[in-house]
Amino acid sequence: MHPFLTTERLVLRPFTGSDTDVDHLFALDNDPEVMRYINGGRPTTREEIRTRTLPRLLHDHPGLGTRGYWAAEDRASGAFLGWFEFRPVDDHSATTVELGYRLNRTAWGSGRATEGARALVRKGFTDLGVQRVTANTMAVNTGSRRVMEKSGLKLLRHYTDDWPEIVEGSEQGEVEYTLTCAEWERRG
Repeated sequence: MHPFLTTERLVLRPFTGSDTDVDHLFALDNDPEVMRYINGGRPTTREEIRTRTLPRLLHDHPGLGTRGYWAAEDRASGAFLGWFEFRPVDDHSATTVELGYRLNRTAWGSGRATEGARALVRKGFTDLGVQRVTANTMAVNTGSRRVMEKSGLKLLRHYTDDWPEIVEGSEQGEVEYTLTCAEWERRG
């Protein structure tokens, strides 16, 4: 399968829906630290991966002309590191996309999240017709916020949302970061 994007250390490729993808996603989503700010670290079943996660990751977005989620692999070893999200907020328009990432702990602190996020932002603004990138996380998720900032996004707002489940730290709310194509171009 052809990669969607290659960086110095990463290959972002489409998910295939294979048993290998299921195994990788199952391991990723069953690390309580990886899922701490997503669902409080609650385990995910293989059935949930097959019936809920994979259909979302395999979805083609007509407005963007691509999928919105990419398996992230180490370029040198081919090891699965997690995934990146770069999907339209409106399925039929590439104007505004949401940036996201979920990497396994072996990739934390290595700059790979920032490397992948910056590459997606660049590709979105130069090749895909994106005009605005947005990203959200829990206010207490300082690691994810740091990646957003290093990727060029700026804090837009702090807000509270209704969570279907209580997650430690959710009482402090959410943050939204954003970057427009015009801002990105001005920065060079």
